[in-house]
Amino acid sequence: MLELTFQLKALGAFIALVLAGNVLRAKLRSRSRLPLPPGPPGHWLFGNHIPSANQSQQFAEWINTYGPIISLRLGPSKVMVIIGRHQVNDSNTAHRAPSYSLAKESNDIMEKEGGVLADRPRAVAAGEILSRGLLIVLAPAGEQLRRLRKAAHTPLQAKAADSYAPVQMDAARDVILDILDNPKGHQAAANRYAATVMLRIMYGKSTPTAANAPDIIVIHKMLKRFQMLMRPGALLIERFPILKYVPGYTTELEEWRREESQVYHDKLNRVSREFATGKAGPSFARYLLENQSSHKLSDDEMAYLAGSLFGAGSDTTAVAIMYVVMASACYPKAQEKVQEQLDIVVGRDRAPTFDDYNSLPQIEAFTLECLRWRPVTTLGFAHRASADIVYKGMLIPEGAIVFGNHWAISRDPNVYPNPDQFDPERWLNSEGKIRDDIKFPSFGFGRRICPGRHVANRSVFINAALLLWSFKITQDPENPIDQMGFADGVVAHPKPFSARFQPRFGDEGSLRNVMTMYGEGL
Repeated sequence: MLELTFQLKALGAFIALVLAGNVLRAKLRSRSRLPLPPGPPGHWLFGNHIPSANQSQQFAEWINTYGPIISLRLGPSKVMVIIGRHQVNDSNTAHRAPSYSLAKESNDIMEKEGGVLADRPRAVAAGEILSRGLLIVLAPAGEQLRRLRKAAHTPLQAKAADSYAPVQMDAARDVILDILDNPKGHQAAANRYAATVMLRIMYGKSTPTAANAPDIIVIHKMLKRFQMLMRPGALLIERFPILKYVPGYTTELEEWRREESQVYHDKLNRVSREFATGKAGPSFARYLLENQSSHKLSDDEMAYLAGSLFGAGSDTTAVAIMYVVMASACYPKAQEKVQEQLDIVVGRDRAPTFDDYNSLPQIEAFTLECLRWRPVTTLGFAHRASADIVYKGMLIPEGAIVFGNHWAISRDPNVYPNPDQFDPERWLNSEGKIRDDIKFPSFGFGRRICPGRHVANRSVFINAALLLWSFKITQDPENPIDQMGFADGVVAHPKPFSARFQPRFGDEGSLRNVMTMYGEGL
């Protein structure tokens, strides 16, 4: 008993010394170098309180108060830096110590310092325990990340994305038919579209996916867990990683890991069996199997690469389509402008296709505004500074966790006047074409930009075009839409909302006939 008491005292003393050392080093660092960006005051030991809900919006309020770049402390020594503006209105420049010149845009820190910010911070729960370091989105900078991104590049680049047009058009047609069958299930229809397309691209599954199919149920269960684990400040184990060694502490995470690994390996193994017998159609998984040796990927890396891209693509694409519906219902004048152009370019005898893309800038402007008005990822993913970055006389220190806060950036009034107003016209120049002088980081920053962005953009386009060609979308007067009704997590899922869908040409039967011919023409 005495020995145990002594050991506990020794452990307590050791922890106290470590904490004191971290505090001392942090104070010495702050005295000997430039100050951190400003931010709300926090506790000397525990740092700042991180809100458990509406994080990106709370961070945006602090940015309005303290400046375009703020810092928070997580514990005694870990620093979080949040960038919340495109541009700072003065002539000062940023540079990496000691002399690396940047443009004045604070958002450019994320882009032009892409090499310094290509790393990810340590993610104990989601990265080390749940996925055993196999998720591309959480992979640290280095050799593994290069291999994974190279393997993902060829099947997901812009040219390859064009080849998925028949799959996307077929699934988008089914969204219209699903809504005709069950208007209240429009969010389920979006989920079905995204899962069907991603299953076909990733694994070559050719049959449509039912809205309540096991593939959709299991992937959403896994994504919900990931959202919970990735919320900044949500888990004590992220501040005190030593907890992963406490017996029983990670039991549930280990169970989740086994389930997730089984799902990903089962899907890859099915393609592998079909490939061995010559029955496998084109797919991302088949590409990985054919090129495993050249990409130097293990079976685990292939399973998680295909599985994580399937999950992320299914989730974010569905959410983007839901926001297209929400914006259409809430802003009828913006909807009408899109439909005016659709009627001129496409007419009523056929439905729009990808061939109409360059002739429908109003659709592109509408979808760009949707992604700005309601960013699919409101906070974005964390980056880690692998070297000091100096900005306007302030220090973003090596090791800092750095976020480009999509919600705050989307509300930058210097770039987006009246930012809370849904206004697709802000994306068009005087000639009615898409402007090339503004952008929004919907798919992330720098070297960590989403590899599936080309496929995602095309999915959002064809769904917006078909939905707005087919329907006049309005709010249900008895159930008005809560425009702020979304879960502010890694992906900002809109809460259930009602909308009405009135066929624009003829009756439901006429629209069904057009959609049937649309499918036959693929």
